[in-house]
Amino acid sequence: METISRISSMLETARELTLEAAQAAASNRSSNPDYGSRTYSVSHIKKLLDSRHEREVLDGMRRVISLMYRSEPSLPFFSAVVKNAASPNLEVKKLVYIYLVHHAEAEPDLALLSINAIQKSLTDQNPQVRTMALRTMSGIRVPVISQIVSLAIKRGCGDMSPHVRKAAALAIPKCYRLDPNTLPQLIGYLSTLLGDPQYFVVGPAVAAFLEVCPDQIDLIHKHYRGLVKKLVDMDEWGQLATLRLLTIYARKCFPRRTQKIKQAVTTKPFYDDEVQDHNEPIDGSEYEVQLVDSDLELLFRACKLLLQNRNSAVIVSVVRCFFYLAPPEYLHSAVGPLVALLRCPQDMQHVALYNIVTVALRDPQPFTKYIARFLVHASDPLHIWRLKLEILTILFPYCGQHWKGVIISELEHFSAGTDPELVRESVRAIGRCAQGDASTAELCLRILLNQVSSLDGNLVSESLTVIRHLIQQDPPSHKQTVIRLVIHLGTTANPDARATIIWLVGEFAGVDPGHNIAPDVLRVLIRTFADETEIVKQQIVLLGAKVYLHHLLQTTSTESSEPAPPSIDTATATQLGDAIENEWTSDQRENEGISDETPRPDAVNEEKSEDRITMLWRYILLLARYDPSYDLRDRARLYKALLATPSSTQLANLLLLAPKPVPHAPSPSETRKDLLLGTATLVVGQEAGHQGLQGYAKLPDWVEAGQEPDASLRADETKPETSTTLDASMTAGARLDKALREHQTMVPPRGSGSGVGGAPSGKKTLDQWLDEEEESESGSESEEETDSEEETDSEEASDDETDEDESEEEDEDDDSEADETDSETEAVHKESEQLLK
Repeated sequence: METISRISSMLETARELTLEAAQAAASNRSSNPDYGSRTYSVSHIKKLLDSRHEREVLDGMRRVISLMYRSEPSLPFFSAVVKNAASPNLEVKKLVYIYLVHHAEAEPDLALLSINAIQKSLTDQNPQVRTMALRTMSGIRVPVISQIVSLAIKRGCGDMSPHVRKAAALAIPKCYRLDPNTLPQLIGYLSTLLGDPQYFVVGPAVAAFLEVCPDQIDLIHKHYRGLVKKLVDMDEWGQLATLRLLTIYARKCFPRRTQKIKQAVTTKPFYDDEVQDHNEPIDGSEYEVQLVDSDLELLFRACKLLLQNRNSAVIVSVVRCFFYLAPPEYLHSAVGPLVALLRCPQDMQHVALYNIVTVALRDPQPFTKYIARFLVHASDPLHIWRLKLEILTILFPYCGQHWKGVIISELEHFSAGTDPELVRESVRAIGRCAQGDASTAELCLRILLNQVSSLDGNLVSESLTVIRHLIQQDPPSHKQTVIRLVIHLGTTANPDARATIIWLVGEFAGVDPGHNIAPDVLRVLIRTFADETEIVKQQIVLLGAKVYLHHLLQTTSTESSEPAPPSIDTATATQLGDAIENEWTSDQRENEGISDETPRPDAVNEEKSEDRITMLWRYILLLARYDPSYDLRDRARLYKALLATPSSTQLANLLLLAPKPVPHAPSPSETRKDLLLGTATLVVGQEAGHQGLQGYAKLPDWVEAGQEPDASLRADETKPETSTTLDASMTAGARLDKALREHQTMVPPRGSGSGVGGAPSGKKTLDQWLDEEEESESGSESEEETDSEEETDSEEASDDETDEDESEEEDEDDDSEADETDSETEAVHKESEQLLK
């Protein structure tokens, strides 16, 4: 018998070794790229799937799934795979469910054959099998089974396992997309799942609510406080969905209330002994304070805990909640975690910077202490440093003098770089800094003027554009600046730069008539008129028109030199049109070689001697008349018609010398500040279109006061005790810590008590245990003796009434002895209880 048992054990060992070798070979073949349809034919795989051995069926399913994920034909195995839907093997069942979800739409009729087996799995004892069955049934996109899926979700909502209930919550949007007519049933299921005690069931239920029925806010009232309390314990996806829902809910259910508070202004007397007159009222400034509802404040306190989350999307969602709902102090507490996202990879930095810009445009003050995080690094790509420069210019007016100097130095350094985009953005950033802080405008202007002499045409062009904007802020104080720019006309060859300088000279032509350099500049520019580019020629013609108009205004009478606000009447407009038409006709006739032999009756002989400015103007018109650019010729005709009548210059004054609005260069993200924080549309910007990306929705407006739902709807149905309320408001981790502390207080640690004679109770010897038993017995005997003594003493006291002094002394002695015995009895009881424990 011993030999037979030894042989059987050896055979069992050999069998196990053979199976392990087969599995290792199978894994090696599966890692080989040639493993698959070339090694095993379709008939062989079907034979494995039809086998009665679970190992062969599992091997066949693995080969089918391998073919499916390699995008090779796996649909011919559908009928063979469906047969194994009722397999008791869990691994086989998982692979069959994966195959069904992938191919059910291609073969809906064959997929229906597996519904009965899946329904049976819904009642399986294993919660994992029930979860997979519910997930698979909702994933089979066959509209015929919509009601069956709805019933399966109903069964899953009442399941004892929270994982099955979570699968039911995830199946609700799939069922709704399968058949929208099941919406009334699904709303009832959602109402049940939103009140689930498990936090990882509530998160998917909230996501399903936002997709199926986001307007049914009435379902949220009774679950509001429960959602807020479970928010901290949810996973990241559940937190994102819940924060989005609660933000919308707060806008619709909590009106925005503010209260004006008058700030008291107290004046301290200069001398300590001086008495202040308190009867004299002192007016203080008033400011508004937002009143926060208690339920809304509960949400803010829960959101503060999420600022330590490791997920960047959760932090941005909390910032969005504070940005649109909370008072400023809550938003200031979220600035640090938001700035900390700049340590993430570049794609997350990009999203974080867009959100930081949006927040900083409304409240830049909290970001000033993190200004060092926004300095541009050499490794930053284009989309990163562009946003950093924008943030620096937004924070520039609110930082100290030291950081202002650092920022300007950084911008000056990058403006001298080789990247044209970085140079352009740096110069524009310097201009925005000068506009934001008037105290640094002179320094910025000095830096830009030094860059005008650069050899980089791109830098010179951008610098002059920014200089023009700064000069227009305060024209009278920049006369010398314009003169300094005119000096650079001879050395600057960039067409845009030359055009900008000429335009500035024309704008300042009439500021100081006694020291007007415009005619001399015009005289110099006419010499090289034919060699200039078209944009420069246009500005030269415009400068000539302005100089000639100022000359006409100075030479006319006093009434015409200070005209009233110009007004155009019908006669003036008609006269201008006739003049332009006559000029156009005369030019056309001259170009075609047609001469007017008959002189006009109203022709007047020109004066023999004309002033120099008029001669310059006529010479400019002559040069522009034969220029190849038709645009320039049309402009010259227009200016000639405007200035044809020296006594009527109202229209010319209106068009040429009208005051220009002061240019203001806004932040590039000004157009995005109305987009919702934390969305992809904010990053894409205007390219997303007017409606934004698909799924984008703006937050609703605040509900009007008096139209909000009753606060009693958010109250709990049953009012628990105080301890229960405290436990409900605690997180899961806090509950575990509290239970551990209670357990430690109720059950002291081993060896903490002291035994007889000062020895620890956990390390007592046998003699000590026996001594304790003897002492307990002697204690009981002494207790009986004291009882008998008390009885005898009471009898003697009743008999000897005359001897009162002696009886009183005896009673006092008996009472002291009784107290000692009681204390000993209590000590013995405590020791016995410890022993029992």
